[in-house]
Amino acid sequence: MLTKEEIIKIAHLSRLQLTEEEITKHQNELSGVFDFFEMLEEVDTDGVEPTSQVTGLEDALRKDVVLKYKGDLLECSPQNKIGTQISVPNVF
Repeated sequence: MLTKEEIIKIAHLSRLQLTEEEITKHQNELSGVFDFFEMLEEVDTDGVEPTSQVTGLEDALRKDVVLKYKGDLLECSPQNKIGTQISVPNVF
């Protein structure tokens, strides 16, 4: 079980200010987490290949292709045209 001093040190490193009640709560909870880590260390993982995901799904990526616009967008908004660009109101 983690000591009160260890919880205070962890809280300090995490820039947290804990009350006495929170220190006791986290002392029990973090001790349980570390106990679980110790249990995982006992598992034999020799020969087990590391995985990052298990579903077999892959990212759906496509090439970035520039398409020519069919039609004249500038003709639709002549009042908002500056050269070959469309002018929009400022965003604050």
